[in-house]
Amino acid sequence: VVCRDGCIKAVGQADVIRNQFSGATFEKIIDCSGKCVLPGLVDAHTHPVWAGDRVHEFAMKLAGASYMEIHQAGGGIHFTVEHTRKATEEELFNTFKHRLERMRKAGSTLVECKSGYGLNLETELKMLRVIERAKQSMDIGISSTYCGAHSVPKGKTATEAADDIINNHLPKLKELELSGEIHVNNIDVFCEKGVFDLESTRRILQAGKDMGLQINFHGDELHPMKSAELGAELGARAISHLEEVSDEGIKAMARAKCAAVLLPTTAYMLRLKQPQARKMLEEGVIVALGSDFNPNAYCFSMPMVMHLACVNMKMSMNEALAAATINAAYALGKSDTHGSIETGKQGDLVIINSSRWEHLIYQFGGHEALIGYVIVKGKVIYQNERCGTMSSY
Repeated sequence: VVCRDGCIKAVGQADVIRNQFSGATFEKIIDCSGKCVLPGLVDAHTHPVWAGDRVHEFAMKLAGASYMEIHQAGGGIHFTVEHTRKATEEELFNTFKHRLERMRKAGSTLVECKSGYGLNLETELKMLRVIERAKQSMDIGISSTYCGAHSVPKGKTATEAADDIINNHLPKLKELELSGEIHVNNIDVFCEKGVFDLESTRRILQAGKDMGLQINFHGDELHPMKSAELGAELGARAISHLEEVSDEGIKAMARAKCAAVLLPTTAYMLRLKQPQARKMLEEGVIVALGSDFNPNAYCFSMPMVMHLACVNMKMSMNEALAAATINAAYALGKSDTHGSIETGKQGDLVIINSSRWEHLIYQFGGHEALIGYVIVKGKVIYQNERCGTMSSY
């Protein structure tokens, strides 16, 4: 039972609920006989605001070019930056809205959304305004992330870029936050060899933390950088990627209750070694999942991410579901309101056309016929008319 305020009023056996609310009237009743009701999925890492796709780079990767080779040749992030700088705010909003709608249809009800394809103050703010506009106008939860340190702008060193972010970008963000124009939740830096080194990363993250932002950054992806150790030391809420994390870094994250946001799509697309999900789980790290949706990893679907996590990272289906719901909500600082079906939490739900919830993971790429309803704050935001007439088997 979800109340008018969008929060879950009661959870329990059908007959108990019917008796408890026998005198109540409901705007909508959904018959879930033979179906499963799950928490809305949480996508803990996306880059969904950009212009200019990179389908041509997919062909380059298939031919053997590495991520950094494409990046150094002016492709990758810099290609997207060029196109995003030229795009109008309206163009960016329209494509972003369409992407969020596709994420909703795949069961995502809370999505982390990063800036980071501007690398200058003007375009970063343009991206954050687009994210803010979607927050206000769309029925989907959004956790917004300032990721101005996604790459070092052409013509600058990492130190110069860090200085610009700390002295110019962050003060402007604080000003816009105080005026109520933009609300940012997290700060992100791409801590990587040839991008932002450990010291520059530390300075930017600390400056963001000092103005009240949660630390949630890219670390230990292509090279071991000791990002996990740094994140644990700074009190980071989450670190993403971690394909090259050290054993000491895993232990430090477990002690610090710093979530690991693992991105099986990225390891799959770039043919990287898989993150050590099993070792992290055994050491007590809070493991979350994200799609890493971006021009390099074009995936909207958390059910497909969960499937890849199970097959390639050896997670169980129970672990993958927790990683895409309650743990992903924790990585965004929202596990007290999102990520599970509990009284008092927000009524974000997914109803699937199967009596066993595991079908959401088992049916690789099958979510379009499987998901019957997606609900945010008790409101049906997506109903699949085909689902009632189709067997999920």
